[in-house]
Amino acid sequence: MRTLSTACLAGNLLSAATLLCAASAAHARPDTRAMTCAQTQALIKSDHAVVLTTGPDAYSRFVRQFGNECD
Repeated sequence: MRTLSTACLAGNLLSAATLLCAASAAHARPDTRAMTCAQTQALIKSDHAVVLTTGPDAYSRFVRQFGNECD
């Protein structure tokens, strides 16, 4: 019986971890529609590569070119 309760606990922990990962992924994509051009440029410059929301059902990945000072 103890093995069954341990398995249930492990399953619950796995479910909780999955939900937390999904929630943090949802917040990981800034919305360019709510940002100024300068804010968007600064974000790309600081993170070097970022996935940004560009529309209601659209997103794009932007990558800063290293060595290119004309970002």
